[in-house]
Amino acid sequence: MTGPDGVIQRTRLAAYAWCEDGDRVLLVRIAPGEPGAGQWILPGGGLDFGEDPADGVLRELGEETGLTGRIDDLVDLRSGVFEPAATRSGHRVHAIAILYRVTVTGGELRDEVGESSDRAAWVPLDALAALPATDLLRWAQERVGR
Repeated sequence: MTGPDGVIQRTRLAAYAWCEDGDRVLLVRIAPGEPGAGQWILPGGGLDFGEDPADGVLRELGEETGLTGRIDDLVDLRSGVFEPAATRSGHRVHAIAILYRVTVTGGELRDEVGESSDRAAWVPLDALAALPATDLLRWAQERVGR
């Protein structure tokens, strides 16, 4: 769809996992060349067409971290519009993000290579405030009470 100003408009549905292990949370770092490069975010991302969000968040968890998980609960969702300069596609994007609380059940932590993130790590909760982080991560912290 094209807006009245001629800019292409798209909707992006994404799901993200809040995974805690004791006093740590699982994060991934956005890769160079991606919008937000160097910032930390929760594992997750865009859903494939027709994909159930719960399935998608677990798929993204595996792709970005090498870990498997189990959905504990749906925490919240948020909606926002991003202008072309802030998006990889150069389109205006209506982004809808779904936040799940997820328990890691297996796998081996590893970094994703050649994709949108370049590092996966368990980060102490008390270190989150000092990290360069996306707005989505800060929103998720608030929603889960951390």
